[in-house]
Amino acid sequence: MDSMTWTPYTDVNEIVAVLFTAVPTILGDNFVGLYLDGSLASGDFDYETSDIDFIVATAVPVSPSQFAELVELHGRIGQSNSKWAVELEGAYIPLDALRCYDPANATHPYIDRGGTLRWEHLEMDWVIHRHILHTSGITLAGPPIQTLVDPVSPDELRQAVIGLFNFWWLPMSQEPAQLAEEGYRRYAILTMCRMLSTLANGEVVSKPAAARWALDNLETRWRPLIGWAMGRPTAVPTNNLQETQQFIEDTGALVVAASAAFAGNREH
Repeated sequence: MDSMTWTPYTDVNEIVAVLFTAVPTILGDNFVGLYLDGSLASGDFDYETSDIDFIVATAVPVSPSQFAELVELHGRIGQSNSKWAVELEGAYIPLDALRCYDPANATHPYIDRGGTLRWEHLEMDWVIHRHILHTSGITLAGPPIQTLVDPVSPDELRQAVIGLFNFWWLPMSQEPAQLAEEGYRRYAILTMCRMLSTLANGEVVSKPAAARWALDNLETRWRPLIGWAMGRPTAVPTNNLQETQQFIEDTGALVVAASAAFAGNREH
């Protein structure tokens, strides 16, 4: 693929090109491939709010010396003048761990937006990452990503949503410091829509598509809030922290019901 047409955004391509050039040099024979996932792959990318999700596939786990060089590389990228310098989120995952999610084999070099590369245990949201990789991941270098990642079943997606909600969003509904920021509330509301859409339909769609589904399928009282998160003119005030918390809590009730249904299915 021509490096100038990886994405429709020249400045995004410029940052990705740094990884494309430097990472294979650092990893040598351990380098298998470089891939884009997340919103760039799913068609959900927002130039103002999204980050750049990437995956590097390696033959075996990154060695200590390779890790040190990668830390230095990401440090240099983070100090550049690009808007995207601190908007990279990705992981370096060996082939045996990339194929399907195994909590016992889920600690890999990882960087999130504004952070530094570190060893991190990847949680259940990486089931969703793998689904996006398998269905729409963008191969920049190496074999097609679809050959390296197993398909993710609808029930695996539902279970991942349940695990992710309980791990990340349930505590936030009770201690909502991050929700004080308006942009993060929009992100949270749209994420709830996508979680509920996945629980109902067993698939992952873009946040705009999930919001449209939610407008048609959730209680009408949530329509103004969802419309606000979508950027539509609504009567909802911007200081809607409590309403956002309530939406997360209501989502939690549906997650609990879905979790009970899974437990009942296992018993039978």
